[in-house]
Amino acid sequence: MTHPLEVAQRYLQAWNTRDAAAITALFAKEGFYRDPNGDFPVATLAAYALQLWQSFPDLTFEAQGESMVGEASIAIPWLMKGTNTGTFNQLPPTHRSIALQGIDVIHIENGKIKSVQGYFDRQAIPAQLGLQVLVQPHQLGPFSFGYSTFATTKKRTRPGAFSITTIWNRPDELDEIKQMARETGNDLLAMEGFIGLAIARNGDRGMTITAWETPEDAARIYHSPAHGRAMKRFQEGLSYAAFTSTWVPLRIQEMRVRCGQCQALSRYEHTAGMCACGATLPEPPPYF
Repeated sequence: MTHPLEVAQRYLQAWNTRDAAAITALFAKEGFYRDPNGDFPVATLAAYALQLWQSFPDLTFEAQGESMVGEASIAIPWLMKGTNTGTFNQLPPTHRSIALQGIDVIHIENGKIKSVQGYFDRQAIPAQLGLQVLVQPHQLGPFSFGYSTFATTKKRTRPGAFSITTIWNRPDELDEIKQMARETGNDLLAMEGFIGLAIARNGDRGMTITAWETPEDAARIYHSPAHGRAMKRFQEGLSYAAFTSTWVPLRIQEMRVRCGQCQALSRYEHTAGMCACGATLPEPPPYF
């Protein structure tokens, strides 16, 4: 009978040598791996490992402290270390190092791993990489929650038009849609007449609002190669609903800026950047 400690050592060694085939070979046919990121049958465990190694090519696991060993199981504490030199959740490398403590509970049957249950703080890695960890409900009464992204040219021009695109996607389409939105946004930032954009996501719905100097400028989005590729994918079947629209402002008030001396609000353009108290007003933020 294979001792549980021997199996655990071979398991960690396979992770440290970045050998996906060796990892899966240690599992029984119906074995599975589970951790705070999800459940992974043997058939999908190799892909999960490869994704982790892609994000952290120098990833290592070091056994820590004393393992608790039973007749057919072992609980082994570990310290995972690595440097983020690859993409992580489709984000560019941060080149930061991470150190994550955790514990694996491994159950063994007939010399093969029946299951691995991993325990660790799933927020620790994003936090160490300088990423935001958002904690909020999906729904609270009539309000639903999501996240948003902004990009601006920092122009102080008042927008003369807004384009709004809303798209509803299936779960397996989300990553592709997010990637196309990033690529289109990069194209827009270089376009004449473009001011800024806001992207909001909530459940299966995504909304992009782009601000332009004039309604004519809004049509420049069709010059974006990335937008053209996105339109082609939509025609091919990506998403299950979408619509676009262009809006012209009825009224946009002049930017008001608070004086750093007397705390009064002043219309920046109307006063040429000067407060009635004689102080120079702070530089105003862009409208969008």
